[in-house]
Amino acid sequence: MESYKTLERTFSVEMKSKRFVWYLSMSNESQNRVLFEGSLGKLEKLTLIEGAVLEIKGRNGVIRIDLNEYELQKRFSKKRENRL
Repeated sequence: MESYKTLERTFSVEMKSKRFVWYLSMSNESQNRVLFEGSLGKLEKLTLIEGAVLEIKGRNGVIRIDLNEYELQKRFSKKRENRL
């Protein structure tokens, strides 16, 4: 079984301007939820950096998530199997 640390995923969101961020909410309630909404704009590029970080680049910003190629293929193949 994988440890909690290996199941954890990190991410970053980088926007070119705050005008592309529509909503940002950080709750002080017991559930401590955070909501970030905005517009990446027109999709420019999808990249897998060094086989370990999925980068989604739009005209207005970039989202990076640490997902390796194996994990992406595994998740997509499971979804295809469930559709058949």
